[in-house]
Amino acid sequence: MKKFLAVLLTGAFAVAALCGCGAGGGNDKVIKVAASATPHAEVLEQAKALLTEQGYDLQVTVFDDYVQPNEVVESGEFDANYFQHIPYLDSFNEEKGTHLVNAGGIHYEPFGIYPGTRGSLSEVADGDSIAVPNDTTNEARALLLLQDNGLITLKDGAGLSATVNDIAENPHNLEIVELEAAQVPRVVEEVAFVVLNGNYALEAGFSVARDAIAYESSDSEAARTYVNVIAVKEGNENSAKIKALVDVLKSDDIKNYINQTYDGAVIPFE
Repeated sequence: MKKFLAVLLTGAFAVAALCGCGAGGGNDKVIKVAASATPHAEVLEQAKALLTEQGYDLQVTVFDDYVQPNEVVESGEFDANYFQHIPYLDSFNEEKGTHLVNAGGIHYEPFGIYPGTRGSLSEVADGDSIAVPNDTTNEARALLLLQDNGLITLKDGAGLSATVNDIAENPHNLEIVELEAAQVPRVVEEVAFVVLNGNYALEAGFSVARDAIAYESSDSEAARTYVNVIAVKEGNENSAKIKALVDVLKSDDIKNYINQTYDGAVIPFE
């Protein structure tokens, strides 16, 4: 019986070696990417034909959270992911002990304040509630945007690590409702305002150009800080297929698609 099992296992490993099975598909011409649905997976879909011309098979899997896409790249199941900015990537590495790196900046999504039960910031009233993402870097970004628009004041030096505990002044006694990022747009009819990541704003049907009450400018420090990147496991950033992926995503064809599709909610990163 043991001999029979040994033969089976030996055969299985031989088949795996022949078929190139393993992490990321084990194929230098297959690029497996984990992505958020909007706009990341949509942009990747546009890149497929361009990569096919170079002999690559781009395979995109959509995830609806901010944790699994990093875990599957760390494990080697996927070659890369496309959903996050560098502060979140750095925070995730520090908290989870992962080894993910930036292989290339692709686009920037302006963070915006959108109307809920109130139509403008001038209508804000004492006790109003504002929903913000609860993950470390995005909550800080939301709070900084609220501060920039005069709704709250943060403690000196709070910066990109700011939380609700760093609110120094809150003249309207606003309730900051902390939610998982994907849940924020779902409470738009229950709070005065929502502060949204660009991709979740798009999924909720919001346009930065038409709907945002206030948003980060494209030439701001935030644009440089929060550029969305292709992330890979350390050591893979210079592989031929990752370089091909990044080059295509930074091509004029993809830039034109982004500019024509997202109405200012997604901006190519130069």
